[in-house]
Amino acid sequence: MKEFFKYVLASIVGFIVVAGIIIIIGVALVFGLISASTDKTVSVEQNSILHIQFKKEIPERTPNNPLADLPIIGNGEDKVIGLNDILADIKKAKNDDNIKGIYLDESDMLSGQATTEEVRNALIDFKKSGKFIIAYGEVYTQSFYYLASVADKVYINPKGIFEFHGFSSEITFLKGALDKLGIQAQIIRVGTFKSAVEPLILTKMSDANRLQVTSYLGSLYDTFLDGIGKARGINRDTLFNYANDMRVQFPEDAMKYKLVDGLKYKDEVLDELRSRLHISAKKTIHSVEITDYSKSDDADSDTSDDKSSKNKIAIVYASGDINSGDGSDESIGSESLSKALRKVRLDDHVKAVVLRVNSPGGSSLASDVIWREVMLTHQVKPIIVSMGDYAASGGYYISCAADSIIAEPNTITGSIGIFAILPNMQKFFNDKLGVTFDGVKTGKYADLGDVSRPLTPAETAILQNQVNRGYDEFTKAVAAGRHKTQAYINSIGQGRVWTGSQALKIGLVDRLGTINDAIASAAKKAKIKDYRLVSYPEQKSIFTKAGQDFSVQMRTRAIKSELGENYRYYEQIKGVTQMMRTPQMRLPYEVVVK
Repeated sequence: MKEFFKYVLASIVGFIVVAGIIIIIGVALVFGLISASTDKTVSVEQNSILHIQFKKEIPERTPNNPLADLPIIGNGEDKVIGLNDILADIKKAKNDDNIKGIYLDESDMLSGQATTEEVRNALIDFKKSGKFIIAYGEVYTQSFYYLASVADKVYINPKGIFEFHGFSSEITFLKGALDKLGIQAQIIRVGTFKSAVEPLILTKMSDANRLQVTSYLGSLYDTFLDGIGKARGINRDTLFNYANDMRVQFPEDAMKYKLVDGLKYKDEVLDELRSRLHISAKKTIHSVEITDYSKSDDADSDTSDDKSSKNKIAIVYASGDINSGDGSDESIGSESLSKALRKVRLDDHVKAVVLRVNSPGGSSLASDVIWREVMLTHQVKPIIVSMGDYAASGGYYISCAADSIIAEPNTITGSIGIFAILPNMQKFFNDKLGVTFDGVKTGKYADLGDVSRPLTPAETAILQNQVNRGYDEFTKAVAAGRHKTQAYINSIGQGRVWTGSQALKIGLVDRLGTINDAIASAAKKAKIKDYRLVSYPEQKSIFTKAGQDFSVQMRTRAIKSELGENYRYYEQIKGVTQMMRTPQMRLPYEVVVK
């Protein structure tokens, strides 16, 4: 009886604690809703600076999360700003009389190189106003230094770390692990350079893959060196030698070779900011975080975005892996994206469309569904593609029917090819687990795709024929969209990856530029000067997500927190299992440049 009452009492206490937590969260949600509904603006004081620091990966659009300012729920420190708002805020600050300059603080720059290029170009444009940019960091990664190099002054902590050693790209091969497990990856593909499957069947890079990686990595590095060289007034060959000989090992080396303008502690940098603002050493520096600046009162801007205009230019965002279904803010669903394209195509007020593609590809079927909607849109109104970090394989397929394609020089694109993977797990089941299978069937191919046995030669021929047809349709679509012969597209296809700079030379893109260049091009083709920008697909709010993929997000966050930098290996293995479902138009692998 004594034990009974002990457990009853413990249950009551537990219930009270859980109820208390639920009440606290509920109250926080209510206050969050009230706060969100008031739509408060941020007041920017006179003589202020815009503080920019990137510690999170930069998505294409700022997440629709009205509770981001509530630390009690755990989101306060995770405020994320999208590339759309970053570019708009820097442009707004350029013409805001209250903003005197930008303080570019130490940043991780976890996003791709084309995203960094977009932000960098916006900072270069900001400097045309005559306002200053000061950059400071205790640690300069190569990505952050590339961004910071455009600043008027670049400072590093005297004991800091300055990385300047060149680019490298590494691929993780899984064949050895699969062999130990008794699993054989059965590959059906078209394309000499379509190397997405290589980690499953090889233990090192093929000669063809090594050739293409060497080529596009060199192109990315050229863009990196050229950009820094122009900003710092240093010959690119000189910069190459600095990195190649590892001459920059300490902050004073960076100073010696004029890569930075001074060695300073943060207090000294803050003193310089006060000096530029013409305030005394005891005065507080007025600053506004870029994550908050979007909420500030609109300043005069040189943008043509006219909120009162009936004319609209639609920006349709296609970001993430391509799959069938509705997708999410982080992935492309063929159903939701097709619906968005149909909506803007049928809207008479939408005079032109900018399709913003940031995707490594995915399902070939889903890619074709989206391509069809792009092609139909092209027939009735201008549609311009703006490429982000990636627009490869399926990402290129959905782009090729547009009027024109604009990419950054360091966009990863091309990869025109297709493949399928079917695992043979017979040895794994039989030898490792002691599991066997038996059954009956009504036709020779009734169990085609069964992973418990190897493919027969006849089955392999059937699958190869399907993949060949997919590649033929892919190259036909690209040839029609780019006004080239199919033979030419095949010669530059074969799954080969290109950078934006390389793609321009071979005709896969029309010009190099930013998303704002794409908007200007769309307006020009539509012959309109006054317009307003509208974004599609509609972003899901955190409240909508709460009933859908909130638990998935929380689980992903927990795994990321536990694995840290090793999360990308988990993602790679997870991606392999997804690729085994349907034929894929996908980038060979995750391109990680170190």
